[in-house]
Amino acid sequence: MIKRDERRRRIENSFEEFRTAVAAALGNASRELRQLADDRARDMFEVMLRGEGVDRALADPVLARALREERFAPQLARTLIDRVEAFREWSEGGPAQLTALVNAVAPGPASWPPEAWLGRPGTADGSDGVPELWRIGTGVVRGAPEPQSFPVAVPLLDHSHLHVASVPDSRTSADGLVENLLLRLVSYFQPGLVHVHVWDVNQLTGSLPGLYPLTRAGLLTVHDPARLHELLDELSDHIRRVHTGVLVEGHQSVRAVGGRRTEPWRVAVLFGNRQALREEHQQQLQRVARNGLACGVQLIIVDIPVTVNSPIETVSIAADQTATCTMTGRHVAVSLDAQFPQNQVPLACAEIAKKREERRTRLSTFADLLPESLWRESSAAGVVAPVGYDEGEPVHVALGDTSPHALIGGPSGSGKTNFLYAMLGSLAARYHPDELELYLLDFKEGVSFAQFAPGRKDPTWLPHARLVGVNVNTDREFGVALLRFLADEMRRRADAAKRHEVTKLEQLREEDPDGHWPRIVAVVDEFQYLFGERDQVTQQATQLLEDVARRGRSQGIHLVLSSQDVSGIEGFWGKSAIFEQFTVRIALPKARRVLAEPANDAAVELPRWHAVVNHESGVRPGNEVARIPDATGRGTFDALQAELHGRRPAELSEPILFDGSRVPALQALPDFQALRPSDGNPTVLLGQVIDVAGSAAKVRFARTPGRNIAVIGSLPEDAAGVLGGAALSLARQHEPGQAEFSLACMSEDAWPYADRLCKQLCDAGHAATLTGLDGIRALLDRTAERLTRSVKGETGVPLSPHYLVVYAVDGAHTLLEHKNDARMSGVDSLRTVLKHGPENRTHLLGWWRGPQRLKNSLPPGVYDDIGAWMAFDVQGKELLSFGPEQVMAWSPRPRRGLFFDRFEHSRPQVVIPFDTGEES
Repeated sequence: MIKRDERRRRIENSFEEFRTAVAAALGNASRELRQLADDRARDMFEVMLRGEGVDRALADPVLARALREERFAPQLARTLIDRVEAFREWSEGGPAQLTALVNAVAPGPASWPPEAWLGRPGTADGSDGVPELWRIGTGVVRGAPEPQSFPVAVPLLDHSHLHVASVPDSRTSADGLVENLLLRLVSYFQPGLVHVHVWDVNQLTGSLPGLYPLTRAGLLTVHDPARLHELLDELSDHIRRVHTGVLVEGHQSVRAVGGRRTEPWRVAVLFGNRQALREEHQQQLQRVARNGLACGVQLIIVDIPVTVNSPIETVSIAADQTATCTMTGRHVAVSLDAQFPQNQVPLACAEIAKKREERRTRLSTFADLLPESLWRESSAAGVVAPVGYDEGEPVHVALGDTSPHALIGGPSGSGKTNFLYAMLGSLAARYHPDELELYLLDFKEGVSFAQFAPGRKDPTWLPHARLVGVNVNTDREFGVALLRFLADEMRRRADAAKRHEVTKLEQLREEDPDGHWPRIVAVVDEFQYLFGERDQVTQQATQLLEDVARRGRSQGIHLVLSSQDVSGIEGFWGKSAIFEQFTVRIALPKARRVLAEPANDAAVELPRWHAVVNHESGVRPGNEVARIPDATGRGTFDALQAELHGRRPAELSEPILFDGSRVPALQALPDFQALRPSDGNPTVLLGQVIDVAGSAAKVRFARTPGRNIAVIGSLPEDAAGVLGGAALSLARQHEPGQAEFSLACMSEDAWPYADRLCKQLCDAGHAATLTGLDGIRALLDRTAERLTRSVKGETGVPLSPHYLVVYAVDGAHTLLEHKNDARMSGVDSLRTVLKHGPENRTHLLGWWRGPQRLKNSLPPGVYDDIGAWMAFDVQGKELLSFGPEQVMAWSPRPRRGLFFDRFEHSRPQVVIPFDTGEES
């Protein structure tokens, strides 16, 4: 600043001397001429301050005559020295710095000379950024003592519109400038990422003829001069579609969406005649300009007076073919680059069109859906992934705050499973398991998702999968369990967001960067079976689905529901609060009720391997038709899964697998493995609950009345699974010899199960005995007598844990009805054990082959001594005496039991009995 002030004072001093010299040179003492000399000197001084003084002074014939006189040489020399000093810093480094800057932000065809790239189509897909500047020519600073040229470039595409203003003598230069820029644009990116629209008020054809080969590939569209409104309407519709279909994760522009660009740029070139547009066209153009840059719409306006509220770069071309631009200001004279060789431009455009056609006609593969680098994307604002291609261009599915959930429809054989594989593979390749978790459930005997969990043939598993449910069949409760898990996770995230005073997952991740907050995508195939009956399961599922669909979006929880036919789901379609949340609609060939029918019937004639992807709730303008590549064949998804499995974090656990066709193994259950001997009340494991965690159905054997267990049903296999699991889980909580196990079996069919259990208990080091009909009465009498003595307060009565495991209790009723010498029957002894046993660490686990048979073993109308029970092939109405009214909805199904603990439950649970065949 000090140097600049000193330089200005020196120039001001020079001005005083210069003014005196000019006045003397004019040689006229009249007032008028002196005033003229003074004014002319002041004008020259103002010019000198801009670095142009000497050149213009010498160009003035009067001043030039004065300055050539020897007596003015010192003043002229001083002025020249001052000018050199003023430009010293610029001359030493300015041009080089500007050249380096342009080369850095405008690589390749954006700034290189045409011979380096013309005729070679580009490969950039936008994932590595977009050039900020695009070269138009070279510039020099006016008045610099030693003019040095530097490249001049202007912002385009996502950064600024372009306005070119010419005079009649420079219109050819304007056309050349526009053609050069368009060639740079279409040559930088891979063919198809830039679409050009041309409108010329004066002619239907003729503008930019060198670019016309692009028309056959759909990359250039020439519009009717009389139909400017149609072009502006098209651009407006595109802007609206991008806002609703692409900017769905809170992004402000397409530029902010990470990864490969999801939308091509639309570059609209408007040639005018220096006259204003009609008022309605002017207003519509202003709206397009205001909203277009965020949506990839670029305007290049030539010789049309405009005023827009949007970034716009202006290039003004003078009659001498030099130009000025907003970027460099009026002090830089710009020499526009010569128009590219006219014999090469059409050939270059033809090559670009050829590559574009090759991309359009080439059948895409699953590999085309995958990114160049795995796990590079962030899911903070949402997830976006290509699922197919439309004429070589990717078609994406996006799940985020504004498109939270997706509905997929297609009849059997339409490629629904293949579409799901393509979508899941594309997502899994882009997002790390810390960014995305998948919960996958397949109803109706489906095994489509078994691929994602480890199996006998393929031990790999998808790292993103946290839950895989297959062969769910009639276990609709598992669908409810998944929705309940999502609702609980949603509330957990909402509580965390509230603590951090934010509302959305993206904000929560910013405030809590060390927390684990991945996006969750839950996929339920053939979800209509979840709502297939008018019962409590449908009611619960509808309530939970509505809650998750409505509130899950802000917490990063997204649902993808797939079905063959969704037209008859009353619980789903009857609630608009659910239906309206599924804004992403994907219709496979001949799908019904997925799109907004009847107005949108695009799926009716859809060919195989195609899908309609719609992010606008199914209305027709939102349709994108994509060809879906094969994602289920060998070497496609399986190869990707193997690679991702090899990259998985070491601490990542396998996904929970729920296979409705398998009987859960007791020894493999985490709850069983966690059991250890302790002095506390033991926990009985009866089977596996149908829930997301795969947890066990538990009964706490506290020393309180009623802590006995009854198994009700006719099949010994079901009863053996429950009794075996219960006994072995109890044995695991006692040191060898600390507990007594008394087994009794009154059914020949159940004897192999009882015998195996007895051996397992003995092998574990416990005292275990097995008796039949001949020993049951003695066992009950002996146990009842000990309990009676304990109740009376007699000392010396052993109180070590004692478990009676009785198979087919009702089979001994005839024998037990006889009274002994003490006038007590075996039934009395049984009731004594049931009543007083739990308080004295004696518990009975029994199997009765029907509800009435159980009632016969209990005092009339008093069933409190059975605190927990599990029923199998028994109708719900027969269980009303033992549980709440919800048991009425129970209908028996193979290898499933209804479990109720009146001390713990408000409603019964469906449980799968264990396979206890392995050694404990």
